[in-house]
Amino acid sequence: MWLLTLATLLLRVAPSHQQFPRLCATAAALRTKECCPPWDGDGSPCGASSGRGFCQDVEFTHQPDGPQYPFIGLDDREKWPSVFYNRTCQCVGNFMGFSCADCKYGYFGAKCSERRESLRRNILHLSRSERIRLVSYLNLAKQSVSSDYVVATGTYEEMENGSNPMFAEVSVYDVFVWMHYYVSRNALLGGPGNVWTNVDFGHWAPAFLPWHRAYLLHWEREIRKLTGDPTFSIPYWDWRDAQGCDVCTDELMGAQSPQDPSFLSPGSVFSSWKTLCSTPEDYNNRGVLCDARQEGPLRRNPGNHNRNLVERLPTSADVAFTLSLTQYDTGAMDRSSNMSFRNTVEGFGDPKTGLGNSSRLGMHAAIHVFLNGTMSSVQASANDPIFLLHHTFVDSIYEQWLRRHRPPPSQYPDSDAPIGHNGGYHMVPFLPLHRNRDYFISSKDLGYEYSNLLDANQRLVESMHPYLEELQDLWPWLLLTGVCGGVASAATAAALLMAKRRLPRLPVGRWKGLLPERLPLLWDRDEDKGNYQTAF
Repeated sequence: MWLLTLATLLLRVAPSHQQFPRLCATAAALRTKECCPPWDGDGSPCGASSGRGFCQDVEFTHQPDGPQYPFIGLDDREKWPSVFYNRTCQCVGNFMGFSCADCKYGYFGAKCSERRESLRRNILHLSRSERIRLVSYLNLAKQSVSSDYVVATGTYEEMENGSNPMFAEVSVYDVFVWMHYYVSRNALLGGPGNVWTNVDFGHWAPAFLPWHRAYLLHWEREIRKLTGDPTFSIPYWDWRDAQGCDVCTDELMGAQSPQDPSFLSPGSVFSSWKTLCSTPEDYNNRGVLCDARQEGPLRRNPGNHNRNLVERLPTSADVAFTLSLTQYDTGAMDRSSNMSFRNTVEGFGDPKTGLGNSSRLGMHAAIHVFLNGTMSSVQASANDPIFLLHHTFVDSIYEQWLRRHRPPPSQYPDSDAPIGHNGGYHMVPFLPLHRNRDYFISSKDLGYEYSNLLDANQRLVESMHPYLEELQDLWPWLLLTGVCGGVASAATAAALLMAKRRLPRLPVGRWKGLLPERLPLLWDRDEDKGNYQTAF
């Protein structure tokens, strides 16, 4: 059944919806700085004729940024997406998307009026069929060229201010790899080796958690579109107190290769994957962007890492302390922040003291270092599918903190955060546009829940799910076995009865001569004579 399903999926290449839309990756669109594609439903830009949205000027925040990035006008990500576009689709109601063709998260249906809540579950609680489905979907996304999106391989200046577009086709999965590279890459200041490293539009500052929340939601949606499976949700890897990488098996994310432990086992489908944008040092040395070409295989060697940087995997106590911190972010709102929930969960605050600039990395960052390979590079880490499981669990910790402390919207900073992280800043490099503050809200408002945040009874039922599903798969075979056993027993009984009826009725004394003598089960002793038994 699964082979048939997978074969069907491989014949389909559904649209993906991320960045840059093909229809906006043209010289005309770049010169006019307008990205307002038509909605297929009525052919009008942004579905305006159907009231889904309108092509409007983008509103940019003018709040001051922090001092960490001292330049203006040197990086295409500044005041995103103004370098490329200053007019985009502004959707209304529950519609969203670069052409307003989609629904807001948590809404479904032709008119985006149906409200549903999906459940993200522990990957170790998935049944065998659900694990197969997950791996199949990931591989399908890696093998399917995105039909709606391309990625930039040059700066706007290299594109000659839009007259020479520089974009490349990549797979649905690799669009997301590129996005994570692009948001975290160093700033190119001009010429080989001339880069500014102290900048990241999605890490080391307040937007870390909202940015990855939006990223995971988009990724989840694209898998649903690609596969036609609206029930798909990204599972999470609960790494608290783990003694090793318990998801690093060939059934899940790939075991280690017996020939070379720094590569994946040939028994894993992921061993054949090629990385994208995985050599940032080379791009910096040449002063260029990633060209989106396939590079080497995935690398991963869990546990064989620098122990001076990461002593052990995070514990339940580390998570509990992190959740106890009441302030979302503090001070300069970077890696130096003390008693900051964001900085501590990101891994630069000590999970025992809350002090920033910790000499040892913890929480989120510790997992990246522990896996010791592709995941240990910020810009390349999304190449490894374990990235999704890890960040989904980090998002669940973020969700737990939001529910426990119920912070007012004002706790998210509107100004003075590192560039790209103020509340009103549009997330790089998303199209459609999202502001950081829009994802400083509960997951339930965005249409999803976590199984580890359910009440005790619901958690028990959820943890039993894989066993119940396996039993459901087995019961037809058990029933068939029972029926066959019953038929066989009835047939045997009938045969014995028929044989008995056909045998001649002989006097008891004549049986002795007709049947062979057999050894007794009990030796013939005087005291055993009354219980003497023989086997016929």
